[in-house]
Amino acid sequence: MSDFPWLKSYPDFVSPTTEINYQNIVEIYDQSIKNFGDNVAYKNMDVELTYKEIDKHVNALIWFFQNKTNLKKGDKVALQMPNLLQYPVAIFACLKAGLVIVNTNPLYTADEMLHQYKDSGAKAVIIVENFAFNLEKILSQTGIETVITTTIGDLLGGLKGSIVNFVIRKIKKMVPSYSLPGSISLKNILKENSGKKGTSVSINNDDTAFLQYTGGTTGVSKGAELTHGNICANVSQVESWIGKNISEGEEVIITALPLYHIFALTANCLTFFRYGSKNILITNPRDMPKFCADLKKNPFTAITGVNTLFIGLMNQEVFKNLDFSKMKLALGGGMAVQDIVAEQWEKLTGCPLLEAYGLSETSPAATINPWNGKHQIGSIGLPLPSTDIKILDDNMKEVKVGEPGEIAIKGPQVMKGYWNRPEETKKSMHGDYFLTGDVGTMDEKGFFKIVDRKKEMILVSGFNVYPNDVEKAISENPKVLEVGVRGEKKEDGTEFVRAFIVKKDPSLTEDEIINFCREKLTNYKVPKSISFREELPKSNVGKILRRLLE
Repeated sequence: MSDFPWLKSYPDFVSPTTEINYQNIVEIYDQSIKNFGDNVAYKNMDVELTYKEIDKHVNALIWFFQNKTNLKKGDKVALQMPNLLQYPVAIFACLKAGLVIVNTNPLYTADEMLHQYKDSGAKAVIIVENFAFNLEKILSQTGIETVITTTIGDLLGGLKGSIVNFVIRKIKKMVPSYSLPGSISLKNILKENSGKKGTSVSINNDDTAFLQYTGGTTGVSKGAELTHGNICANVSQVESWIGKNISEGEEVIITALPLYHIFALTANCLTFFRYGSKNILITNPRDMPKFCADLKKNPFTAITGVNTLFIGLMNQEVFKNLDFSKMKLALGGGMAVQDIVAEQWEKLTGCPLLEAYGLSETSPAATINPWNGKHQIGSIGLPLPSTDIKILDDNMKEVKVGEPGEIAIKGPQVMKGYWNRPEETKKSMHGDYFLTGDVGTMDEKGFFKIVDRKKEMILVSGFNVYPNDVEKAISENPKVLEVGVRGEKKEDGTEFVRAFIVKKDPSLTEDEIINFCREKLTNYKVPKSISFREELPKSNVGKILRRLLE
């Protein structure tokens, strides 16, 4: 809110405003290369690259862009790969060359790729070979002129890289055959142009850095246009929140969320790069045994993730026996962190699981919980510096404290707009405030809570039911591993609540869940149907996709 009410209760939290410390992301990059050159910047599959080694590869790729392609400042380059050492190399090379990054989920279908490439006007793509067969299907329908392919093992070193590629191609058969005449190997580009440096490009804070595609819960995917100024503002805001809680050049952060997701992109790849941290890239966090083995080998001080990731880790015996004495920060976002998960995490690790909130359109962070024991479980925290948040009713009027309404965000991290969609941009804004589509509340201390997505509300006998409320209640049953809730319509058009559950204990029954819910929820919120599943549909960052529950 505009008078910063949280400062009355938390005067030592952060300043209500902050200066933006950088003109562009390149300044952040150059500063870290200078300050932390010999430190390890990224580690993946036990292979490390220092800040200087990253810079050598970045310069080689920039030289290639500027001398061997038709790419010029402002052109779009699609990046499509999981968390590999070459991903941050590609990100920083594109940004330093003044190019705009179109982050693309590597698991997209050919049709999804086609939409994103055509909509963005991508001129080039860097794609891991495992998914090149889909690119082959649609390449002729796009404006892509430069195709760069990479392998899982490209930056793992000669022998190790060859072995990894052999296993993935020949034994696991994870690379479907493809034909992309004229495509170029990223490994060859970096090798042939090693030692070369490109020309410096002038970049200001209004230049676009990323087209971050988002579809929300429904609708066609659209590109949130994030400028260098948006991202630099968010990094500066988070710096203010971090204060002296972490040490430059000493932190080790676990990056299990994919770097194409805005949370990991800004928090892990950029913010912790600014602090000279070692970033442990996890290529496949769904392989929990291997993930936990990486955690055991890399004592970490910070980890980011989503609710389902933290649940998965806590159900691994290896994880339970790790040494958590160095951990300073566990940060949850991307979806609601359930109270029971936050409580169990803190009990197991001794480190609070702090919840933050944001969207692709806000670069992403808008709110975050205070550090050092002043957080609130179940809350998304307080607004970041220079961020104003209102809770609005359907008539765009502010509601009273404690009442639910749509969360609206104003701040320097709010996107320039949706790429080539002026009408969508106009509908998403109320003056300078971005309308999130999320329903939330604010308490008397200025702490915000997420109620649910506006479009996922269920109307039961005239009463509003938010899936988060029901999921929270069910998740407290010790026999439940995961739960997703959505509304379902009867033949007469009325709605009822249906819950989809993955069992932690095979003895769990439908009646047991119904009775459990009756003790915790008013009658109209109690699910009328329970479906048990082996797994629930999730996005690639682990967010449960309610619209796909069936």
